[in-house]
Amino acid sequence: MHPITTTEAIDPVFMFIFGACLVLLIGITAAMVTFVVRYHRSRSPEPTSRVENNLRLEVVWTLLPTLLVLAMFYYGWAGYLALRNVPEGAMEVTATARMWSWSFSYANGRTATKLYVPVGKPVKVELVSPDVVHGFYVPAFRVKRDVVPGMKNHVWFVADKAGSYDLFCSQYCGTGHSAMITTIEALPAPEFAAWLQQETAGAAGNGRTLMEKHGCVGCHSLDGSPSIGPTLKGLFGSQVKVTKDGKPLTVTADRAFLIESIREPMATVVEGFQPIMPANPDLSKEDLEAIVEFIKELK
Repeated sequence: MHPITTTEAIDPVFMFIFGACLVLLIGITAAMVTFVVRYHRSRSPEPTSRVENNLRLEVVWTLLPTLLVLAMFYYGWAGYLALRNVPEGAMEVTATARMWSWSFSYANGRTATKLYVPVGKPVKVELVSPDVVHGFYVPAFRVKRDVVPGMKNHVWFVADKAGSYDLFCSQYCGTGHSAMITTIEALPAPEFAAWLQQETAGAAGNGRTLMEKHGCVGCHSLDGSPSIGPTLKGLFGSQVKVTKDGKPLTVTADRAFLIESIREPMATVVEGFQPIMPANPDLSKEDLEAIVEFIKELK
């Protein structure tokens, strides 16, 4: 017997509450219409009853709502426990949410900007944020959890079938919030195992991995398409209009310019873009060189 999945935990709760609300809506509306018609002033100009109380009716309308609320609480609590209790043997992945991108790290050191998971296996996702509050929201798996700086948090789910599932940030986190979207790619177990063991060769490949890890590709496109920050395609060696020390300049996007822009992003701001890029103090000299080599090849 397989453990209950997040979808199986949430859907019955939703249907129960929706069904109870629907029954109440129909019942109350029917009673209201009946009373309006039956006791309209044209039909009953004078009160027809002198009854001041009805113990049986009062007990019923007190007991039934109480039982209904208790039932809703029970189903809701059971669903909450299912969402928090991770099945044994779940694969662990760390999701880092930053302004404004996602990166995912696996136990063997593999990183990606999409969350790759095997079909049919529970996946526990540790949620980390180095800057502001974000939200990990996957409608297909009925999971939504805040990603709070400095707080340990997690979600888990099972992808029952192969496919691509949207993953959103559910908390407004700044200018690029609406673009903070990625996907969960559910692969058959053999395909996932092969993907997990792939290695990216060369300095350029390592540069791409580093950019994915630090969230650079969330704001800078690699194919020339518009984004929150300047595209990196064709950037190396090009002439760029910038503002530095409050003065407009045209500079060449060479190695020194790129390294300075990564280490001190507020020092030189490309024209037409906001000065919102965070600094990356934890990048080593070797990491910076690898990133520059990768950008250099994006012609």
